[in-house]
Amino acid sequence: MNKSKSTLLHREALDGWLYASPWIIGFFLFTLGPIVASFVLAFMKWDLVNPPRWIGLDNYLRMFNDSVFWSSLKVTAIYSCFGVPLNLFGSLILALLCNQKLRGIEIFRTIYYLPSVVSGVAIGLLWKWLFDPTFGLINYLLSLVGIEGPMWLASETWALPALIVMGLWGVGGGMVIFLAGLQGIPLELYEAAELDGANRWNKFWQITIPMLSPVIFFNLIMGIISSFQTFTYAYVMTGGGPNNATLFYVLNLYYNAFLYLRMGYASALAWFLFLVILALTGLVFKSSPMWVYYESEVKGR
Repeated sequence: MNKSKSTLLHREALDGWLYASPWIIGFFLFTLGPIVASFVLAFMKWDLVNPPRWIGLDNYLRMFNDSVFWSSLKVTAIYSCFGVPLNLFGSLILALLCNQKLRGIEIFRTIYYLPSVVSGVAIGLLWKWLFDPTFGLINYLLSLVGIEGPMWLASETWALPALIVMGLWGVGGGMVIFLAGLQGIPLELYEAAELDGANRWNKFWQITIPMLSPVIFFNLIMGIISSFQTFTYAYVMTGGGPNNATLFYVLNLYYNAFLYLRMGYASALAWFLFLVILALTGLVFKSSPMWVYYESEVKGR
């Protein structure tokens, strides 16, 4: 009896490993393997043609002495500093509007969410036409009110702000998460606040924002990670120009890897980006106890 049971357990364990094997094999081949390989390549010089050659920390030393590296890091940092707060604010405003009990509100929720699932290349091509200084829709609308539109993507001054504004196109993704958070706030809190004489502004700051703080925390983390990995829009719309004004960090990494065939240097860039994102997310996590409110933790005290 015991032997039969033991055989059955081993059979079930074997079946489990067999069913999970496609994912396990894929993880080692396409995730863990490339991670380990890039870590090793960061200490080598390799152009895909000649055999890799060990050069130690030269790639990192070259990186810190590369003006293009600092320029791309600056562009990405500016984009993140302005784009992430704007996306958080836009997502929250849309969520508040779509949380109203109105007939057909589900249609508006769908309309606002759809742009966030459209292909990045399609969005880039659409906005490239909108920002066209000659026949673009934005400059045409500005001309109707007597304003001469800027050169947008062809201008060093306006190219990056244009991409930041374009980033608001995808606020629907964050809106859905904020909307879920809003609908999870107990109505009893608002009713109690009304009995105490609180107005809408007081309820928003004293109830809505604290109860939404875990959602804000999540969207902030995801926004930081996403902004530092910006690639598609710049690649499709500007190619990093004009004069590196929109040369994002990942775009610079891509050019070094697949245009200049500096695989070792590109790997060093990738690992530095990993450390930057890790440090920023770590700071946000470290600060979270000061502003993120978890109702379950308070109840458990």
